[in-house]
Amino acid sequence: QVRLVESGGGLVQSGGSLSLSCAASGSRLLLDSISWYRQAPGKQQEMVAERLAGGATTFADFVKGRFVISTQKKNAYTMQMNNLQPEDTAVYYCKGRLLGRTYWGQGTRVTVSS
Repeated sequence: QVRLVESGGGLVQSGGSLSLSCAASGSRLLLDSISWYRQAPGKQQEMVAERLAGGATTFADFVKGRFVISTQKKNAYTMQMNNLQPEDTAVYYCKGRLLGRTYWGQGTRVTVSS
């Protein structure tokens, strides 16, 4: 059973940086993709970024070059978020895809104060 565990997040002032990590356990295979989604209070969940197994990465328009996804080892990823703004405040979830199945992390809260 694949399990995604998230870490990171927290409280930061506007213009600051945070990193979110997502590590998958329970699979010898490389995830087909890793994505981050976020859900702000009172809003629908939206995709932030997606990285495919080959390394190709797509970011939502609102990221505007502020976020970077890196991988430290197989199935361990970090999303570095820079120049954070109050509108980035949300719960962030990582999502992994493997062989047609989807797995979610537990979510981690990011709060950006103005």
